[in-house]
Amino acid sequence: MRDRLLDDEALESSAVVANSAMNRQRQLAGVNSYARELGFNPLEWVIARVRQPPPRLPARTTIGWLDLCCGTGRCLLQAADILARDGLDDLVTIVGVDLVDFFDPTPVRAAALHLTCASVTSWSPPRRFDLITCVHGLHYIGDKLAVLSRAASWLTDDGRFSADLDLDSIRLADGRPAGRKLATALREAGFTVDTRRRRIERTGPGDVALPYTYLGADDRAGPNYTGQPAVSSYYTEIHPLRS
Repeated sequence: MRDRLLDDEALESSAVVANSAMNRQRQLAGVNSYARELGFNPLEWVIARVRQPPPRLPARTTIGWLDLCCGTGRCLLQAADILARDGLDDLVTIVGVDLVDFFDPTPVRAAALHLTCASVTSWSPPRRFDLITCVHGLHYIGDKLAVLSRAASWLTDDGRFSADLDLDSIRLADGRPAGRKLATALREAGFTVDTRRRRIERTGPGDVALPYTYLGADDRAGPNYTGQPAVSSYYTEIHPLRS
């Protein structure tokens, strides 16, 4: 298996990772939307945070929402338009990051929105965020656990992280799914793992160190539960030294 695994540079050139059918046209709300996939409307969550009375509102310039693997940014553009319409765009900063520079045109009034073409495995944000989302993006990332660890460190003190995570796509060197032991390790690191909904969340930042070493990724894993081709990530488990 190891001779089939790709490093991050090779993986990011894969046609599977550049898949335009997944998360490219997703809306803010409705049938094909962030609200449906995440189980909550992220813009409504952000606006509620903006309107919290002191001292709940942190003493900083804006409330921040970071969306990893944002696709065309359509959902974020819709959110920025609503913020501008309601006069809230000076209170919120929305940052979208995607590997492919295939963003929808950004209107002049979308002052709250910043779209960045970069790899989420190496990109670092200029600030912490109140909300971090990743809708189906982890399916196409090689070192999924590293991204989870990095995202945890980018949250504000009571910030929220929410993403889709298919644990079947995280495998050990012999091909077996990491399974329950990985789910337990994630929970012990402060994440909430919903295996039925294939969702992972957390509240508040953390210095996450998971007991796995990344080996590489397989872009020939085939379709996952979404029906779209996805990427399987391979790790070796780090066993604690016994005295």
